[in-house]
Amino acid sequence: MLEASYAQAAGGGGDLSFFLIIALLFGVMYFLMIRPQQKRRREAMQMQNSLGPGDEIVTIGGLHGTVVSVADDQVLLEISPGVEVRFARPAIARVVQKTGEVIPEPDVDAPAADAEEPESPATETRKQD
Repeated sequence: MLEASYAQAAGGGGDLSFFLIIALLFGVMYFLMIRPQQKRRREAMQMQNSLGPGDEIVTIGGLHGTVVSVADDQVLLEISPGVEVRFARPAIARVVQKTGEVIPEPDVDAPAADAEEPESPATETRKQD
């Protein structure tokens, strides 16, 4: 009889620790996966809602184009002079250049014209006949 009550009391503490571990795992999953995904989705929605004519964009399929007009849930893109296609607003992956915004070119050091070509550390080994 005494053993049965001891086993029952020990089992109750195990249930509490089990639920505590489950709650802790849910909290970790929320902060590591769910919350960052919600933040990325909010940023994407904000970017898609701020589209305007003249913006250069890339679609999720990799198509580059310039926004011609924006409707409720559709965007009209010019992908080539005289060629316009219609996309759903969520299909826009990123904005390459906003209208009137100049993106600076990266500074690349050009090699000097009179600089000697460095010697290769590899040596040529050919069999002489």
